[in-house]
Amino acid sequence: MRKTFKGRPALPGNVEGSAEVSHVGFNTCATYVDVMISGSNSGVCEDHDNPDLYNHDLKDKILCIPQTIGSSSAATLFLIILERNLAPKAMLFANHIDSLAACGLLMGDIWLGKRIVTVDLLGDDFLNAVKTGDSIKISEDGTVEKK
Repeated sequence: MRKTFKGRPALPGNVEGSAEVSHVGFNTCATYVDVMISGSNSGVCEDHDNPDLYNHDLKDKILCIPQTIGSSSAATLFLIILERNLAPKAMLFANHIDSLAACGLLMGDIWLGKRIVTVDLLGDDFLNAVKTGDSIKISEDGTVEKK
C-alpha cells in the first residue's frame, strides 16, 4: 500500500532504495565500532542493543530511524563511512535531526562531496508505516513515498 509523508529536507536529493527501519535510537558509534577500531570495510550494523538493525548491512539502504543517540564521535564516523563507501543512501528521521548527525552529514557533503540524502520531522506515523525491505522513494522537497 502506497503511503506518502512530508518532512524537512536537511540534505535534499532524489533517491530510491530499500528501507532499513529501527524503532530505537540509532547509535552511530556502536553501529560502526569495527569500522572505527579495526578499519573494517563492512556496513553491517554492530550495535547489539539495536535488535531492528543488528547484523543488517546498511550500505546503500534508506535508514529510517527516530533519532540518533550516542557518542560525539558520530560526526567523524559519518566521514569515515562516506569515504569508504559504506554509507546508507539516505537517513530519514521521524524526529528532529540532532546536531552531531547534522554535523557529520554536512561535513561529508561539503568536504567529501558525498551526500547522504537526509530528511527529518517525518513523524511517528512514518516509522509505524514503513517496514524493513519496503521500497522507498525520496524527493528533494522532503516528500517520502513508501511504495
